[in-house]
Amino acid sequence: MPRPHSFEELPAYVLATATHTVRKHPAVVWAWGLLRLDVTGIAFAALFFCWSLTPSLLPRGWLFQGIVSGITAAIGYGVGVAVGWVMLRTVLRQQPWWPLPARVERAIVVAVPIVGFVAGAVMLYASAEWQRQLAALMNAEGLTSTGFIRTGIISVVVAGVLIGLWRVIRDFRRFLVRNLLRLIRLPQWVANLVGFVLVIVVLVTLVQGVLLRGTMSIANSVFSTQNGNTRDGAEQPTVPERSGGPGSVVDWDTLGFEGRNFVSGGLDADEMRRATGRESKEAIRVYAGLESAETSDERMDLLIQELDRTDAFSRRAVVVIPTTGTGWVNPTAARAVELMYEGDVALVASQYSYLPSWISFLADREKAAAAGKNLIDRVHARWEQEPAPTRPKLYVYGESLGTQAGEGAFADIADIRSTVDGVLWVGPPNSNRIWSTYVDRRDPGTPEVEPVYAGGLLMRFADSTRDVEALSGEWPFPRVLYIQHPSDPIVWWTPDLLFQRPDWLAEPPGYDRLPSMRWFPFVTFWQVSADLTNAAGVPDGHGHNYGTTVLDGFAAVAAPEGWTQADTERIRAVMVEYADADGPEK
Repeated sequence: MPRPHSFEELPAYVLATATHTVRKHPAVVWAWGLLRLDVTGIAFAALFFCWSLTPSLLPRGWLFQGIVSGITAAIGYGVGVAVGWVMLRTVLRQQPWWPLPARVERAIVVAVPIVGFVAGAVMLYASAEWQRQLAALMNAEGLTSTGFIRTGIISVVVAGVLIGLWRVIRDFRRFLVRNLLRLIRLPQWVANLVGFVLVIVVLVTLVQGVLLRGTMSIANSVFSTQNGNTRDGAEQPTVPERSGGPGSVVDWDTLGFEGRNFVSGGLDADEMRRATGRESKEAIRVYAGLESAETSDERMDLLIQELDRTDAFSRRAVVVIPTTGTGWVNPTAARAVELMYEGDVALVASQYSYLPSWISFLADREKAAAAGKNLIDRVHARWEQEPAPTRPKLYVYGESLGTQAGEGAFADIADIRSTVDGVLWVGPPNSNRIWSTYVDRRDPGTPEVEPVYAGGLLMRFADSTRDVEALSGEWPFPRVLYIQHPSDPIVWWTPDLLFQRPDWLAEPPGYDRLPSMRWFPFVTFWQVSADLTNAAGVPDGHGHNYGTTVLDGFAAVAAPEGWTQADTERIRAVMVEYADADGPEK
C-alpha cells in the first residue's frame, strides 16, 4: 500500500498493513475500522470536550455533564475531520513539504491523543471546582472532584457511540455508491451525489416518519394515561365556586390531572381567614380539561358558563391563566393572588394538550398560542359585556410556555395595554414573539438580562424579588411585567447559540451566573440545552424556579388599592407556611 499523504490516511495505512498480515475476516476488519480515529478529529474532539466542561447556567451532575461532553466531543471530532479534509485538498497538497516525514507523522499520531487526554483530565478537575462555585451561588449542594471521573468515562462512551453510528451511515452511503456504479454507468461524482441524497432521504424518513411520529404517539399515549390520574390528596370540591364541584357544568373526571389539582388546591375561605386574620371569600377557580369537550371552542363555552354560574364578574378581579402543555397552573401563583384579594378573585384556565411543556415547546408551539388566544379572547369578550363602572379588573398571568400561549392573544404592547388591566409573565421562553421584540429594542446601554424599554414607561423587566420590589417611580397602569432569572435556561435557550454569541454572554453576568461562563460555537448550545432538563430543579430564586417572586410580581402589576410592601411580606409568610398545600410546583 502506498505511503499515506495525510494524518487521516495514516490509521488506514496501519490498519491495511495489519489486515494484510493477519488476513482478518472482512466483517471483522469493517467492525474494527469503526473504531479507528482521525488525528485531526481527535484534536478537535479534545478541544470541544474541554470547552464543554466550562461553566453553564446551572450546576449539573456527572451524568448530565458526561452526556453533554460526549455529544460535544463527537461534534468536535466531525468538525476536525471536515477541517482536515478541506485543508488537505485546498492547502496541504500544494505545499512542497507535504507529506511530512514518517517519523513526524508517527510522533503526531502519538502526541495528539496524549495531550488531549491530559488536557481533558485537567479540565475535568477544574470543572468540578466551577460546579461547586455555581452551586454555592444558588445555595445548592456541590459536587466532588472525584465524581467527575465518571464524567470522563461517560463522555468517551457517548462520543464513541455517536462516531461509530456516523461511520455506519457513511459506509452505507459508500455501499450505495458502489452498487450504483456497478449497475448503472454513472460518473463518480453523480454516484456520490445520488448516494448522499438517498441516505438523507432515508434518515429524514426514519426521523420524521418513524422516530418523531412514533415518539409523539407514545408520548401522547403515556401522558394521556397520566392525565387520567389524580394526585394524592386532591379531592373533588364540595363548594360551588370550583369547577367539578356542586352545580358545575364541567365534570370532575374530565378535568385531567392538572385540572383536578388546580380546582382542589388553594386555601378555602376559613383557612384564608385564619391565616390572614381578615374576612375572606371562597376564591373561584374555573377550569376546563382537554376531555371536558371535544373542541377548543366548546371548552371555552364551558368556561364562560362556569364564570357566569359562579358569578365571577362580581369579584374584584378576574385572572386569566394560559397554561403550560399539560394544563399546569403554578399553585404558588394561584395562592398568591387569592391571598392578595382575600378570596375576592376568580381564576380561569384551560388545558390544551396532554404533553408536558418541553415537548409542547418543540412540537406544539402554534397550538399553545392558538389556545391562549382563544382563552383570553373569549373571557375578554364576556368581560366587556359587564358595565364598565362595576366590572372587575382583568389580568393575565402566565409562566414558562404559558407566557407564549398568553402572548398569542396580542399583537404588541399597545394591544396588551388596551385590552387588559395588567399582565405578569414569568420565565418566558426565548422564542416568545413579544418578549424578544422589546428585548431587542431595549434602550441603549441596558443589558439583555435586565433590559429597559422606553425608560420603563410601558413595560418592565425584573430578575429577582429585590428587583421587583425596587420597581418605583412613574409607571402608569395597565402594567406589563416580565420576570426572568439570569440563570433560567428557558429564557436564554435558542438555536442561535450554535453559531452566535448572545448579548447576555458578552455583558456583565447577572446575580446568579458565573463570570467565567463563556460562549463557544456548538458547545454553549448543548450546555444550555442540558440545563433545560433541570431548569426547575434548583432552589427558589434561580433557574426556572421563581418561588414567591410571583407574589412580588402580582403586587407590582395587580395589587388591590392601598397595597403596601408590608402587605406583601404578610402574605409571603402565609405562603411559606402553606408551601406544600397543593403538592409540588412542577
